[in-house]
Amino acid sequence: MTTIGLPNDIRACLFDLDGVLTKTAVVHAAAWKSMFDDFLRSRDGAGFTPFDPVADYDEYVDGRPRADGVRAFLASRDIELPEGADDDPPDRETVHGLGNRKNELLLRKIREDGVEAYPGSVRYLAAAREAGMRTAVVSSSANCKDVLASVGLLDEFDVRIDGIVAQERALPGKPHPDTFLAAAHDLGVDPAAAAVYEDALAGMDAGRSGHFGYVVGVDRVGQATALREHGADTVVQDLSQLLGEGS
Repeated sequence: MTTIGLPNDIRACLFDLDGVLTKTAVVHAAAWKSMFDDFLRSRDGAGFTPFDPVADYDEYVDGRPRADGVRAFLASRDIELPEGADDDPPDRETVHGLGNRKNELLLRKIREDGVEAYPGSVRYLAAAREAGMRTAVVSSSANCKDVLASVGLLDEFDVRIDGIVAQERALPGKPHPDTFLAAAHDLGVDPAAAAVYEDALAGMDAGRSGHFGYVVGVDRVGQATALREHGADTVVQDLSQLLGEGS
């Protein structure tokens, strides 16, 4: 399907949300940094080592379910906390408490600043559907539906596998391929006939281990080499390049 930059045997497009369709990855990174820096400051004092919103975000939290991101980053600092429960309040120092604190900060930032979709991604999504592609959004975010509705894209997907659906079905998150595999299954296509669109290294790993037909890395932050190393078949700075725009 050369009109949208894919091999001819691809029949479905599986899109990540944050950083691929919407400009929310930077908002997520800011919320993670605010939460972790407050936690580390209270734990280690003024000399704490801050959360890096590029390196730490990409390595430990981007694309992962919220609690997995908390665990991965804390492990990188040799910090252990109790798991707690899903409904722990944001001020409780547990894995779930910190995750809920991050989500509270994220929702506040979204309310205050709003959310935008990448115009090139909107054009690409429209072109994919016009070309007859089945479409799914695959996101670890529990806020996926609200974000899509806020940018007018909710009805552009045949299937939505988000953080809420993943929890209901007990699907492990990225870098495991299970959420993408569930999307392909729900669309009625074999993974080999589906393309994955991701900006996170964990998403690249999911695309590779799930044996999907084509994996598109979206490089918003200058990590093209890492995206290729983690399994991208091609890397673009914006999905519009797959339409021949700005390439």
